[in-house]
Parts: sequence; structure tokens; C-alpha cells
Amino acid sequence: MDAIYIPQLTRASERTEEVQVKEFLPGLETLTPVRGRVRVQHHGNYLQVSGQAEAIITCTCNRCLQQYNQRLGIDTKEIIWLDETANQQQDLPLEREVTMEDLVETLPPDGYFYPSEWLYEQMCLAIPQRQLCDRNCPGIPASSTVDSSDSSETPVDNRWASLEALKKQLPG
Repeated sequence: MDAIYIPQLTRASERTEEVQVKEFLPGLETLTPVRGRVRVQHHGNYLQVSGQAEAIITCTCNRCLQQYNQRLGIDTKEIIWLDETANQQQDLPLEREVTMEDLVETLPPDGYFYPSEWLYEQMCLAIPQRQLCDRNCPGIPASSTVDSSDSSETPVDNRWASLEALKKQLPG
């Protein structure tokens, strides 16, 4: 996706540019290309950016650690303010209080908007924090083993079997 030169948007039809997406985004591991659209509309002192897109990602279940595929989709919009001082280096203290007004996206009015970066950020925000292969996933099945030095049965995760074998080789 090509960058959009912001001043050029003011001369576009309805001050709008729409980008069709059907590609893999750098840094976002997906099984299918990201498909959708990003629409950028210039409103004088801000850009209104909206996008709809979807792809399929591979997740790892937080309970059983099995991998599964999941559809990842977004349908979102955002306002990005155009500010002359955006992206300028400031000598700020390492720690400072941040006001609510500082928590907005800004771009310089004579700069560029990068649809691929915006779409990447939106897709990353849509990745579920809690990844479960199934709502009723039982988790990792525990197998019972009998330790030669201990007569009681203790459940051991089979991923620890190599460590258990090494432990039996140690003296003492």
C-alpha cells in the first residue's frame, strides 16, 4: 500500500481516498492475506480513517497449548488530528504527567498517512488477549506416573518427562 500525501487529499473527489487491501502485512503473521479496505477522509483539521478487514491467524490455546486457526476481523474508525507540531522532537522530561488531550493521534498536515501501518495497528489490537481453542477446553491432560522413590501417585505433565528422566539419573 502506498502512503497517502495528506495535502493531496484536499484535491481528491469528496476529499476521500479509499484503498483496497489484499496483501500480507509486514510483521503480522497471517495464514491468508489481509483483505478489506481503508478509507481516509480529509475534514480540514483532522482525518477520519475507517477500515474493514479480515484475515486468518494461528493462535496457541492458553489452556492446552494446542494451535488453532481463528478469523481476525476489524470494522473500526478513528480520528487523526492534523497538527503542525506533530512528530517534532521535543526535549521533554523522562517522566511527566499526561493529560487526556495528549492521548490522541496526530499527523503533520503536510505529511503522509500510511494505511498499511494503521491497518497493522488495528489488526494487532483485534488479536484476542485470551486465546482458547474451545470454550470448554479442559487444558493439558495430566498423566499419572509412579515415582520409584515415592509410593504415592502424582500427576506429571508429559512435557516434563525429559526432565524427570534426567532427575532419575542424578545421584542422591
